[in-house]
Amino acid sequence: MTTTGLDGAQALLKCLDRQGIEIIFGYSGGSVLPIFDALETLDTNIKFVLVRHEQGAVHMADGYARATGKPACVLVTSGPGAGNTISGIMTAHMDSVPMIIITGQQVTWMLGKDAFQEADIFGISMPIVKHSYLVKETNDLPRITKEAYHIATTGRPGPVLIDIPKDVSQNPFTGELDQEMDLPGYQPEKASKFDPVAIQAVLDALKLSKRPVILAGHGAVLAHAEFELKTFAETLNAPVTATLLGKGVFPETHNLSLGMLGMHGTAYANKAIVEADLIMSVGSRFDDRIIGQADKFGRNATIIHIDIDPAEINKMITADIQCIGDAKAILVELNKRIQRLDTDEWVNHLGGYKNKYPLSYKMHGGLKMQHILDELYNLTEGKAVITTDVGQHQMWAAQFYKCDAPWNWITSGGAGTMGFGFPAAIGAQIGRPNETVVAVVGDGGFQMTLFELATAVLEKLPVIILVLNNHYLGMVRQWQELFFDNRESGVDLHGNPDFVKLAEAYGATGYNLKRPADVRKVLSKALEHKDGPVLINAEVAKTSNVFPMIPAGAALEDMLIEPPKTKLPKPVGST
Repeated sequence: MTTTGLDGAQALLKCLDRQGIEIIFGYSGGSVLPIFDALETLDTNIKFVLVRHEQGAVHMADGYARATGKPACVLVTSGPGAGNTISGIMTAHMDSVPMIIITGQQVTWMLGKDAFQEADIFGISMPIVKHSYLVKETNDLPRITKEAYHIATTGRPGPVLIDIPKDVSQNPFTGELDQEMDLPGYQPEKASKFDPVAIQAVLDALKLSKRPVILAGHGAVLAHAEFELKTFAETLNAPVTATLLGKGVFPETHNLSLGMLGMHGTAYANKAIVEADLIMSVGSRFDDRIIGQADKFGRNATIIHIDIDPAEINKMITADIQCIGDAKAILVELNKRIQRLDTDEWVNHLGGYKNKYPLSYKMHGGLKMQHILDELYNLTEGKAVITTDVGQHQMWAAQFYKCDAPWNWITSGGAGTMGFGFPAAIGAQIGRPNETVVAVVGDGGFQMTLFELATAVLEKLPVIILVLNNHYLGMVRQWQELFFDNRESGVDLHGNPDFVKLAEAYGATGYNLKRPADVRKVLSKALEHKDGPVLINAEVAKTSNVFPMIPAGAALEDMLIEPPKTKLPKPVGST
């Protein structure tokens, strides 16, 4: 299809529209003026959402993708505009989230000359994208756009960046909108094919197991493998634990569910891994948060690793059996040939651990985050879309807000990005406008992106912002208490604003929550509020600690169920 009368920017938007992009989150600037003008002059199905900071735009696109399974687009200007996307791109890359980031750039003849608002975003972003482009020819835009969408959404998903100099977007487009991709070295379709020898090895190992544990990761979510995973676990009668990002791919209310594994996972999940004779990872990369001390992880077990990305095989854990491919396709094949295992004794044994080490909290000592999150779970019946920021509230939300479906739990895993939770909730609410979306944030992380209240108000989004306000950087303070003789440094957030007044200044509704007796009443009022965003400022206990806890670099066997009675050595890993 030859098109006349278009400039590069208009051709770009036409191609994005044809690829199915529905939303662009962005912030304007000089080098993207042609593209912003095309948003006004061209008739497409694309909705543009104006944000208040470029980082917020990327987190919104991230939340949208994790809530819907579809990629969104980010559009920002050159230099500092492009630079402000880096934290968000890194977050998406670490968690395998598809999106397309379009950055404006100085004109081609000024590249490399330190022109106004020039930055080598192609080079800066290279380690944190799945792929990136610097467009030199206007007529290449359709091919590059098609390739970017394909790369972002196939295989192991991820962010793709397109850097477009201003003259490229402004010049006349004289090519064709229908162009073939040119990606000879990229073959994600191979993921649907798997080694039958590896499949047989998995089956043979399963037959010998009496104490199996299935470890479900984000890869199982991305593969839409929830039905196949449930069938697999129920047929085998094998318990399932999940990573932080795998929450919900197996119903957490199921009797075979062990909840979350790892540093702040359930005691019974961690004990199951220690005692298992077989650990089968489905779409988990064996990250440091779940394996603890690598040489002791699953040392009594046959370890099976199923992953779509060959780069993850043997990176953290050397598996006994490796099966590279799409999690759903592999589970479909396995489900044809498996039978129930002799695991009744094992399941009952782990049930004893559930009874002995339940997730719990004490009601005395002030308002507790756990109490609020537990009540939120009860009021929403576990059906809300939950986004979180990073810290203590994130871990307690993971523990106490059970998820029975994927795509309802949205958090920053690999990067641990503070400021993620609230803008991600905006993206999720736009993607699923008829569902309850709750951003669970701390007072520290919320202040990093709270200005997106303007975006939420202008878009009239009924998102709930639950600020669990302990006036501390709580997780860092917890580590200082446990490992640094309680020397607090750089964690006291004295000087926090009045969050309710701040919300009202933006045009949102705000409630204060200070007493345990008012938790249900205030949460109910917020859940009933549908006229724009509503914020709850919950003044929670300042110095509570998250348990269970495995100190960074320690083995799962070294899990702390409660505060230690002796001084702990400084951890070798990060918070």
